[in-house]
Amino acid sequence: MKYAIIAAGEGSRLVAEGITDPKPLIAINGEMMIDRLIRIFMHNDANEIVVICNSQASRVARHLEDLQRNGLDGCRVPLRFISASTPSSMHSFAALSPMLLGSRFILTTVDTIFREDEFAAFVGKFKKSPHPVFPVTTYSDDERPLWVTVDESLRITGFHDAPCHSPYVSAGIYGLLPDALLTLEGCLQRHESRMRNFQRALIADGHAITAFPMSVVFDVDHVSDIRKASSFLQS
Repeated sequence: MKYAIIAAGEGSRLVAEGITDPKPLIAINGEMMIDRLIRIFMHNDANEIVVICNSQASRVARHLEDLQRNGLDGCRVPLRFISASTPSSMHSFAALSPMLLGSRFILTTVDTIFREDEFAAFVGKFKKSPHPVFPVTTYSDDERPLWVTVDESLRITGFHDAPCHSPYVSAGIYGLLPDALLTLEGCLQRHESRMRNFQRALIADGHAITAFPMSVVFDVDHVSDIRKASSFLQS
């Protein structure tokens, strides 16, 4: 299984609140967020992990170089990464796309917090699915959540900026098949730049996306989120 991590943001809200570490290197319960994801991916049959980090974040690049040389917790990591400054998460995804050709893959951002057992169940579901699988959650703590409607079989029918007749919001984790990259290319040609527009384009292009409910999934955008993530993972 291939995994991809978008870690190219500037973490401007955390910087404004006094955090000096780059977001990927922020520790939750003593474990850097980038290391946590890589560890979890390794436990879920990763044969390659690709990462994009911000070209201004030299500390992150050095850390990734160290992981390439020395591994994580004594284990070799099949890691490739690029450093680049991109205008949006969709453009970061596009920068990673040449390394994702020809294989199904799971994509997420570096600051996604979730339960490891639920993530493993999602990976198991995605491995067996002939379609994309996107985790969703009823826990809404994002400043601009993306609401997700589904039918009775949990097939996703739409992505919505405003609350709708659905309990679900996007978890920001994507299990994708290789042909999703064609949809990504179309989005870029139309000068779209947000991942939610990519998700809508998948529906428009006829991709049958299955929703996978998870209990609690959230991103670390503020100092309060660091404390919340620590408490959540300890529990």
